[in-house]
Amino acid sequence: MKINKKKFIYLISPNKIPNTFYKNLNLVLKTGKVSFFQLRLKNYSQINKIKIGEKIKNICKKNKVKFIINDNPSLAIKLNADGCHLGQKDMPIKDAKKILGEKIIGITCHNSLNLARKAVKHEVSYIAFGAFYSSKTKKTKYVATIKILNKVKKFTKTPVVAIGGINSQNYKNLLLNKANFLAISSYIWKNKKYKPLQAIKKLK
Repeated sequence: MKINKKKFIYLISPNKIPNTFYKNLNLVLKTGKVSFFQLRLKNYSQINKIKIGEKIKNICKKNKVKFIINDNPSLAIKLNADGCHLGQKDMPIKDAKKILGEKIIGITCHNSLNLARKAVKHEVSYIAFGAFYSSKTKKTKYVATIKILNKVKKFTKTPVVAIGGINSQNYKNLLLNKANFLAISSYIWKNKKYKPLQAIKKLK
C-alpha cells in the first residue's frame, strides 16, 4: 500500500450522521489530507447503513479517498467499499480475506506487539494501535505508548495507524515517531472550538 506523507489522516465517521454531514465531509476531504475514511456506525439498521454508505462512497471517490467499512466485511462487499477494518472480536482475518479478496483489511492491535505479529503474518494492509491519548469517541481500555511505534517498525514495513484522542496539540509527536496514519474522529466532528474544515486545517 502506497503511503503519501501529505495524506496522513485516517478519518473516522461520527456515531451519528446528520444531514449537514455530507457537505462538511466533502469540504474536509477536499483538503487533500485524508487517505482513508472509515464508516463506523453502531446504532443504524443495515438499510440505513447502505443508504448513508452509498452517499459517502461517492464523496470519497470524488476526492480520491479510500472508503473503509468498520467491522463488517459483507457490508463492505455490498457497498463495494475499498476495504474493511476489523477489531479483535470481529471475524478472523483469514475468513475476512475469503469475503474481501484483494480489498484493504486493517486490524486493531490495541497495545500488543504479539497481535501485530499475528496480523503481519496474515498480510493485512495496516495495523492500528491505541489509544495513545484519552478519547471522547470510545472508553479507553488499552493504552499505547510511543515505544510501541518504534518497536513495531523494527519487524515490519506494514503501515501503522495510531488512534485515540489525537488532536492539533499532540499529532506531530506520533508522526515524528513513525506512525504512517493518524485515526481521528472527535477532533474533527465534535470540536467545540472549530468547524470540521477549520479543525483539519490545523493539522499541517
